[in-house]
Amino acid sequence: AEYVVDFLPKIKMEMVVDDAMVDQVVNTVVESARTGKIGDGKIFISDIDRIIRIRTGETDSEAI
Repeated sequence: AEYVVDFLPKIKMEMVVDDAMVDQVVNTVVESARTGKIGDGKIFISDIDRIIRIRTGETDSEAI
């Protein structure tokens, strides 16, 4: 059997946001990206243990 495979172009976005903003950011991305077709994507949410801004030495929420 022959079949056609149509690959869809993809992008990867990585965002680090304060815990208080996670739901708002997720909702905004979902509302903006949803087409209802195959390839709309997935959202993975994971914890960031520590953030350090090298230039200033700021850490965690201040470094975002």
